[in-house]
Amino acid sequence: MNNGVFTLGHSPDPDDAFMFYAMAENKIDLRGYRFEHRLEDIQTLNERALRGELHISAISIHAFAYVSDRYALLPCGASMGDGYGPMVVAMNGGKLDTDAAIRERLRGSTIAIPGKMTSAYLALQLYLGDFKHVVVPFDEIFDAVRSGKADAGLIIHEGQLTFARAGFTKIIDLGEWWKRETGLPLPLGGNVLRKDIPVEVQRDLLAIMRESIDYGLAHRDEAVQHSMPYARDMDAQLAGKFIGMYVNDFTRDYSETGREAIRLFLNRAAEAGYIEKTPAIEFVEG
Repeated sequence: MNNGVFTLGHSPDPDDAFMFYAMAENKIDLRGYRFEHRLEDIQTLNERALRGELHISAISIHAFAYVSDRYALLPCGASMGDGYGPMVVAMNGGKLDTDAAIRERLRGSTIAIPGKMTSAYLALQLYLGDFKHVVVPFDEIFDAVRSGKADAGLIIHEGQLTFARAGFTKIIDLGEWWKRETGLPLPLGGNVLRKDIPVEVQRDLLAIMRESIDYGLAHRDEAVQHSMPYARDMDAQLAGKFIGMYVNDFTRDYSETGREAIRLFLNRAAEAGYIEKTPAIEFVEG
């Protein structure tokens, strides 16, 4: 199919670069297939998935609710926050001890969010209900808060590690809240594969992805080194920490825990009316 050339979308972040290192650098057997890597921010990838443009793509679990007719989830490549995740930060946080106090403060705020199809936005809706927001590219959220365009920012990616250094205070960590609430990790991102690809090719592509993730984990130092050009504002130590947060056992395979986390996350979103219905959650089988 397609002369064996597949478009592969992922975000220009150290954890994605780490996962796809072996594929990008031909460190593993690609079985005669070729991959065109398309590096774009997650909101853009979500929008492209709505149009079915890429064969394989990183995607927000929130966005999967809108593309499940066209794509299946790969059982590897997940980004799960196990007791940590996207967070809301402000310039003058002050410590708020109860969820009631946090919600009261945030409901009176305008919050900069990194895109309406991100899992971070959906998680904040589940936590807070409806709130005033302004959509800003994820890497401009600190600036939006500093300039007064927003009172608080919903941060994803490396901002979760660099916010304090940038002069911000954490108000709520949504991964921490979700773990407290459900006992489960917060499902943030996954990789999807177009369902119109022949089944035997789907299996090959899944095997290649698994091998790429395993290779990165087995050759950690060189994979981290490969990821450094994508590590905005991070040195190797911090980039390594960030990769460790989001390339973990759930990345190798969702496991039943990870699958349950996705079902619950999307079920709750459907019950609250934030998505139309819980999608059929279909995985590519190896």
